[in-house]
Amino acid sequence: MGGAISRSWSRIGAVLYKELVQMRRDRITFAMMLSVPIMQLLLFGYAINTDPRHLPAVVSVRQPSEFSRAIEAGMVNSRFFEMEGVVTGEEAADRALRSNEADFVLVVPDDFEARLVRGERPQLMLEADAADPVAVGGPASAMAGIVDSALAPLLDGPLADMAPRAPPYDLIVHRRFNPEGITSHNVVPGLLGVILTMTLVMITSMAITREAERGTMETLLSTPARPIEVMVGKIMPYVAIGYVQTAIILLAAVFLFGVPIRGSLALLLVAITLFILVNLSLGFLISTVARSQMQAMQLTFFLFLPSILLSGFMFPFRGMPDWAQGIGQVLPLTHFLRLVRGVILRDAHLSELVGDIWPLLVQLMVIGGLAMLRYRRTLD
Repeated sequence: MGGAISRSWSRIGAVLYKELVQMRRDRITFAMMLSVPIMQLLLFGYAINTDPRHLPAVVSVRQPSEFSRAIEAGMVNSRFFEMEGVVTGEEAADRALRSNEADFVLVVPDDFEARLVRGERPQLMLEADAADPVAVGGPASAMAGIVDSALAPLLDGPLADMAPRAPPYDLIVHRRFNPEGITSHNVVPGLLGVILTMTLVMITSMAITREAERGTMETLLSTPARPIEVMVGKIMPYVAIGYVQTAIILLAAVFLFGVPIRGSLALLLVAITLFILVNLSLGFLISTVARSQMQAMQLTFFLFLPSILLSGFMFPFRGMPDWAQGIGQVLPLTHFLRLVRGVILRDAHLSELVGDIWPLLVQLMVIGGLAMLRYRRTLD
């Protein structure tokens, strides 16, 4: 009886040793097992914030006064806002919102101080980029209290009788680009980028890795085709798949969810094409690293998780800490979300989107270059 048990444990030990050796050889899978839980813990614990602070804002005022400066200081002290400067004129304020340079514009009329002193209840306007209603909801709601606290020390002497009563001004909050705060208008355009990222990277990486597993890659390597020719030839079919996915999502956005497409379809197509090429190049690069389809899927998931969490799709981008925003800036999805929401919701023009187009171009060149370099090593 004891000998049988001993032999059983010996066989179990042999199998255990074999699995440990296999795990040591499959280093990518072992790394995924350790790094994915750690990454999830860090991202959900530190980077995700549904109550964003320090959102960029500008003040539109031609004649700064003691009152306007007090309101600006109150906005900074509230920590809801990060003042990016002063603009003059409606055109400059509109450009700040459309180009995503600011989430808020505080419009102070020229005669605000004079009318306030005369007790005429002048109007203040807070223009908010409501394309992401979650991000601007808290600061917009708190603005009235911020202005009250900022002006309270100035309402003394002859103006003291105005302090305890109704505010001596009218605050108008103008939610632009998505005034009704409809969540689908923000989420559905973002889903275009998420779906393209998940499907194109995974399909490309697994398709090329499958050829290596089946041995057909060796036949391809024996041909005179250059790395760039192989890369372009394999990517082109999936470009068409990306266009089909795009058409389906945009049609559903318009006819099922009522998302208005306010901007140029040609500019939108340019942004989508660039994003598709970046994702396909990334899939090609993964295929040169992965040794099996399972590893390709694992690497895709490892890249997809921070993309969906740190790009601004699920949570306000500017609500994350600086280190998380730094990681998000190198993710293609971050820039594509700004592009697609800028075109669809804000009717942004090319000059207002250049800041997110050139990072995608750089990423395409870097990722494509690395993929071709890795492929040349495979040839050797």
